[in-house]
Amino acid sequence: MKAIVGLTALAMLLTTVAAVADDPPHATCEVPAYLLATDNKLPKVAEAVKTDRKLDIMVIGSRSSTITAPDGTGFPGRMEASLRDKLPGVTVNVALQLQVKKTAEEVTKDIDQLLEGKKPTLVIWQTGTVDAMRSIDPDDFRTAVDEGVAAMQKAGADVVLINLQYTPRMETMISTTPYIDIMRVAAQQREVPLFDRFAIMHHWNETGSFDLFSAARGVDLAKRVHDCLGRALATFVIDAAQLKPAELRIQR
Repeated sequence: MKAIVGLTALAMLLTTVAAVADDPPHATCEVPAYLLATDNKLPKVAEAVKTDRKLDIMVIGSRSSTITAPDGTGFPGRMEASLRDKLPGVTVNVALQLQVKKTAEEVTKDIDQLLEGKKPTLVIWQTGTVDAMRSIDPDDFRTAVDEGVAAMQKAGADVVLINLQYTPRMETMISTTPYIDIMRVAAQQREVPLFDRFAIMHHWNETGSFDLFSAARGVDLAKRVHDCLGRALATFVIDAAQLKPAELRIQR
């Protein structure tokens, strides 16, 4: 029975951004400034943009990084488009490394292989969802996240962590708080920015931007949520790198 409940919860969670909702036509997906604030910076991103006019990003994520296919409509593709718009004259490339149904520990074991020959300036690691759904021991999760971030930094990349996605249904099925807290502490200790996807999506649900409770599927809403996440993440990266697009625009 526990396995059945777990699989059901996983299926519901991974399709949550495809929920159909009666969103008001005026709904927006603005993010309060405090949810995008971070004291940790992205110095390698800043240097690459200012010096090389180039930014290579690797997103390590689960199936929730996409909608129905990695066709540019998932949040990594939307982030890439937004960064190109916000950083004129800068070549931006975002590569997605899907690690479907893998825990943080399983991803960490493959970090060297994932990064081999790639040399991204920035690694964005989306994790925590699978661990929460499998009820991975929090101490093991803490160790895996810390070791994973350390390996990414050792490879020469800046790192951004992205925590779990949010749905009202998820709160009734699994315990998310330990994993959210661990990622926040890990980000502070490793001095890397944390993109608080959980809090952002919770805010959108509470303010009526999106109704994330409905279990019915709809690609249109999925695209809207991913577009909002991608644009918010682009802003987050630029701010954490302390880049000023207006100044970059006049450079030759």
